[in-house]
Amino acid sequence: MRIVMIGAGYVGLVSGACLADFGHEVVCVEVDESKVAKLRQGRVPIYEPGLSELVLANQAAGRLAFTTNLEAAGRGAEAIFIAVGTPSLAEVGSADMRFVHEAARNIANVVENFTVVVIKSTVPIGAGDEVERIIAERAPREKFAVVSNPEFLREGAAIADFKRPDRVVIGVEDDRAREVMRQIYQPIERNDGPIVYTSRRSSEMIKYASNVFLAMKVTFINEIADLCERLGADVLDVSHGIGLDDRIGRKFLNPGPGFGGSCFPKDTLALTKLAAEAKAPIRLVETLVDVNDKRKTAMAAKIVGACGGSVAGKRIAVLGLTYKPKTDDMRDAPSLVIVPELQAAGAHVVAYDPEGVGTAKSLLPGVEFADNAYACLNGADAGVVITEWDEFRALDLARVKACLAAPIIVDLRNIYPIEAMKALGFRYVCVGRGFGGEG
Repeated sequence: MRIVMIGAGYVGLVSGACLADFGHEVVCVEVDESKVAKLRQGRVPIYEPGLSELVLANQAAGRLAFTTNLEAAGRGAEAIFIAVGTPSLAEVGSADMRFVHEAARNIANVVENFTVVVIKSTVPIGAGDEVERIIAERAPREKFAVVSNPEFLREGAAIADFKRPDRVVIGVEDDRAREVMRQIYQPIERNDGPIVYTSRRSSEMIKYASNVFLAMKVTFINEIADLCERLGADVLDVSHGIGLDDRIGRKFLNPGPGFGGSCFPKDTLALTKLAAEAKAPIRLVETLVDVNDKRKTAMAAKIVGACGGSVAGKRIAVLGLTYKPKTDDMRDAPSLVIVPELQAAGAHVVAYDPEGVGTAKSLLPGVEFADNAYACLNGADAGVVITEWDEFRALDLARVKACLAAPIIVDLRNIYPIEAMKALGFRYVCVGRGFGGEG
């Protein structure tokens, strides 16, 4: 099947490469000529495990191509996916639909035979109706159908999520379009992957509701962690105990410095805005947005407290800057709040991240960047773990102590065992594990 993917960002590139790997003929359309040139050379501009190899293999097989020319790519396409960004509008929090609407207008100019327009971008409920209206201004309605097909890709595990998904959600209200979508996802259906067919608006709501519910789980366990610190309980035991209940589940119950990334902050804000406009406010979500924002500042205060109440003139080593491991994504990362708070308190911050330094340099002025974890820790008055990269779990803790000027570790991800840190003589401050979070 011939498929066009408008947008070669994270969602578009992963989706396009995976669909090509299913055997479809995929052309990714991107407005940035330099980006297209790099992709044609197999140079993937984002870090995602396995993606470079997948792109190269499918280009070599002739199933994946990149272009800036939608008119040439779109002629004869049976499905055109919209996978452009929908960032938050800073003033109001709602999703910015400019790029989606621009894509819809461009699609209207290339529709010839029946074409399924698939919205992969995260969009407000009812956005599919507007895309349909825009295309219908220039193309006959019998020539196209608009479908909602939200993505549920976790950065760091996106290829597996696409190929072996928990579910594929398809919001479709046209029988011809439903058959096209069935053919597109036939490889998943053959492997007994659950495919949920629903209305377009319900599909759009499923995307928002899913992300916001997961954000609520993260925020909930963070607040339980604070309570555990006050009452002398261990949040890791609590998390494990409640997660064994299959009505709750174990995932997203790891306490930390608050959620970030491209989805949770944007989607929680967008849903509260949609709810307010619909005069059905979601108080739980409004609260979690506020709690998560304050969480990051509270973690900076926790670090200051671990350093005796002041970090003025002190060298603080930060391990991990991206919002999660296995990605170079810095969007709404907790480090973007925590590090400036430490700097404002007078600290000199030196940082290391396995993949995020290139992006972080422009976002965190005044930070000294190290080439590895030990160099980062060398001579520091305290070490802080913000992102739980596996390589930090495997550090030689005796060497870590020898590197530090003072044996202080503030572990905002609870990656080290308390007893081991005690035995080595660290002042070990973690999250939600006893009074003050200290071992």
